[in-house]
Amino acid sequence: MAYSDPTYVIFDGDEDAWAYRFMKGWNASENVSFEFANAHDLDNMTGRAQDEDYVKRNLRNRMNGSSQVLVLIGEKTKNLFRFVRWEMELALDLGLPIIAANLNGSRQQDVSCPPIIRDKCVVHVPFKMKAIKHALANW
Repeated sequence: MAYSDPTYVIFDGDEDAWAYRFMKGWNASENVSFEFANAHDLDNMTGRAQDEDYVKRNLRNRMNGSSQVLVLIGEKTKNLFRFVRWEMELALDLGLPIIAANLNGSRQQDVSCPPIIRDKCVVHVPFKMKAIKHALANW
């Protein structure tokens, strides 16, 4: 089943981009049953992406057009404030459903969970294709 409403993915671009690329690979593969509309594919940022206000304005527009948020939680995610924490705070403010995919394989909230979404109405799943697919379809 394809998800026509975009999913906004939050992740540590320095440490956890591999997981985001895995998801994009699952989505692109004809041999894998995993589809999602990626909010980050809606537009490209230009060279002005160095300007924090410009980046946040564009990210806000992407999130406003999204139906849910998927947070890829790695070892350092909870320590990121400039964009990652801001994105999670925005998702909470917008009342978007949040799915937390734990890169360490945990099926529940654990010590890696960023404090801003800790003990909130968030579905925690391991970073596994079937678990993420189920959460995207049912949350």
